[in-house]
Amino acid sequence: MSVISSATTTRSTDEATRAVVQDFLAARLAGDTERLGALFAEEVDWLLAENPTVPWIRPRSTAAECAAQFTELMEYTVPEDARASVDTILVSGTDAVLMGHVSGTVRTTGKAFEGPFALRLTVEDGRITRHHLYENSLSIADACAP
Repeated sequence: MSVISSATTTRSTDEATRAVVQDFLAARLAGDTERLGALFAEEVDWLLAENPTVPWIRPRSTAAECAAQFTELMEYTVPEDARASVDTILVSGTDAVLMGHVSGTVRTTGKAFEGPFALRLTVEDGRITRHHLYENSLSIADACAP
């Protein structure tokens, strides 16, 4: 493979990954769980620091479970208080890392949470196969505690 065709392939893969990430963000913003389900692969490497006091943070592995996370989050938090900003999106091949800030209020306690996050996504064949979220889970757990 020549250097030019290798660079073209890399750029093409980067563009395809970026397009799926943008679609993922748009579907999350719209609350479109059907579209989210279509974006996730049938089997997903899902990582989110599990905490028994936070009901929407739990293990997931299927497209349907991953898409349902958004619905569960909206059930347990006050939707009008939910805020998320993405400050940076880095794409390299099939991998993307999003960094930003998230905040919200837990419905049952009325307590707020906030903090930075980093989300690593891997896109293969147009679908998300890895979703690893690193966030201020202590702030979220504290907000869930009575």
